[in-house]
Amino acid sequence: MKRWRLSAAPEATLSASVVGDVLAGVGTPHLAASYLAAMQRVMPVTFCTVFAVGASGRIETVSAASSYGSTAERTAERYVAQRFDLLDPNMAWLAARKLPRRAQLWLGHQLGDEVADPAYRAACYGDVGIRERASVLLLLPTGQRVAVSFYRSLAQPEFGAADFAVIERHATLLADATTAHGRSAVAAREATAPALASRLLTLSLREREVIGHLMAGRTAKEAAREIGVELTTVRTHQYRAFRRLGIRSQKELLRGWPAAQ
Repeated sequence: MKRWRLSAAPEATLSASVVGDVLAGVGTPHLAASYLAAMQRVMPVTFCTVFAVGASGRIETVSAASSYGSTAERTAERYVAQRFDLLDPNMAWLAARKLPRRAQLWLGHQLGDEVADPAYRAACYGDVGIRERASVLLLLPTGQRVAVSFYRSLAQPEFGAADFAVIERHATLLADATTAHGRSAVAAREATAPALASRLLTLSLREREVIGHLMAGRTAKEAAREIGVELTTVRTHQYRAFRRLGIRSQKELLRGWPAAQ
């Protein structure tokens, strides 16, 4: 794996459409999908994942998207369930670094064959046909660490110098957008009862996506339209999520009702 520090440079002129795509996902369940759409305008990539871990080691943000249906979401669920963040070279490396006085931004490149743990390598590379990833890495003075990664499949060309230059031009935008997304998530958690907030991270990505729409005040029908699935599918995820959260209605969800005693 290779990593290199991104030094401060004059602000690059970025495409308005790329910037718009990136910012469209901030504060929504579609963060990685918006990043993927943005970067696909300027380079070929197949997957995007966004992982943020707090100073305590708690996973705070998980978002994933791919060009192949829900493949990335299922992979991210395995990542969280099996705590692959503890084996992920990006996150392990960031966690081992001394906290900086100012935010640090890095660019990383990793081939799937370089991953030592066989279970992690199979789940995140081999089983889904991914060869490599290029990542924007952010380490904040407060201890939070972020990795925004873009992946290429075996059918795509390898990342080269021109690709890294493209990602570097967009690195600050991606880092700032992810930080803003994290702040919005913290605000949402602070407005929610602690018992409920802690349980939100136990939901599957699809359940969290549905709950995110409901917490924004949308109806199940509106959520189905936004996600692009049938209403019955949204209802299924909604009821499963409600059972895990210990609530019975959207009204309880909106007021942050704690888990039933």
